[in-house]
Amino acid sequence: MSAVTDTLASENLVIASPGGSPARDKGQIRASFDPEDFPIPHFREEEWRFTPSARVRDLLVANDKDSAGSSGFTVRVDGADDVSVERVGRDDVRLGVAFIPVDRASALAWAGFDQATVVTIPRGINSDRPTTITVTGSESGRISYGHIRVIVEDFASGAVVLRYEGSTRLTSNVEVSVGQGGSLTLVSAQLWDRNAAHLGRIHTRLDRDARVSQLVASFGGDVVRLVSTVDYTGPGGDAELLGLFFGDAGQHLEHRLFVDHGVAHCRSDVVYKGALQGEGAHSVWIGDVLIRADAIGTSTYEINRNLLLTEGARADSVPNLEIETGQVVGAGHASATGRFDDEQLFYLQSRGISQDEARTLVVRGFFADLLSRISVPEIAELIAREVDAELGIAAEPATEVNHELSA
Repeated sequence: MSAVTDTLASENLVIASPGGSPARDKGQIRASFDPEDFPIPHFREEEWRFTPSARVRDLLVANDKDSAGSSGFTVRVDGADDVSVERVGRDDVRLGVAFIPVDRASALAWAGFDQATVVTIPRGINSDRPTTITVTGSESGRISYGHIRVIVEDFASGAVVLRYEGSTRLTSNVEVSVGQGGSLTLVSAQLWDRNAAHLGRIHTRLDRDARVSQLVASFGGDVVRLVSTVDYTGPGGDAELLGLFFGDAGQHLEHRLFVDHGVAHCRSDVVYKGALQGEGAHSVWIGDVLIRADAIGTSTYEINRNLLLTEGARADSVPNLEIETGQVVGAGHASATGRFDDEQLFYLQSRGISQDEARTLVVRGFFADLLSRISVPEIAELIAREVDAELGIAAEPATEVNHELSA
């Protein structure tokens, strides 16, 4: 436990006893590598109350090594030049350095994985081609655990794309650290088959003057629940967290964020947009930002916009901002959910555009600003095609990103 405590001190986290009183603020967070330090959720707790219990309970009950592990999926890698990609055992000293699980799902993923994928962008390297890791579920009913480690050394830059497809029941961690003056573009695309389930956490630690631009794009799966967290270890850190999702009938897409500003003169910008169509389509967005007392000069803003295309769809959106110092550059949040605009539709139709074409134009326009901020052209094209597919537009022939089987 002492090793955990030492690491927690640098993460600005406080261990809250499992049997103790509830946390008083966002800074009092329970954190542990041991799943037994987290009780099985009753799904009445604030962090689980939106999640459909019957559809994920099996992922949170136990870590049975006889029926779980890393064998429910395969990993393929297309590595960029000068970027190291390795498959390592769980005893690798680079694992569990930049994060500590803060909920039961993350702790079970840590305890359950057999092998991890480690991507390292060496010091001073500027990689102009993304490294793509494709995780393909191979057994629809099997519970699987995964771990991906991304290391960007000092003054290095590059892009890492994570593609999740096929079908499995996956609980996973993505552990990211960006060194001094480093820069990373990180994309996580959930393209699962409709019967897949995915509980995941992405944690990024930023050193002095480090930058991350993260995009989470969720389209597939029965239930997808991703928790993105960021902390800073030096001034000048900059986190851009973008999200785009499109849910169909019966899908549950949940995105939770926690940005922990514990260091002075850092920045965060959160923008999530989602569209929903069909009976029972449900999205959840929880945006938590904590500005601690020492984090003077912080600049942060978070926004969530949801577009309901049909009756029967539902979006829950909860932005939270906790400020412990008055010496900030700026801090704010916004959230809005609205139905499809009939006036826009009428305007376009009055100019000879069909109803289907008009609907497509409105939805494309809703997502246009986010798509324009994606710096990896292949990913921008992929996501645009996924949006069109959701709208029932046939995909034009395109060259897919090539993937090679890693050793």
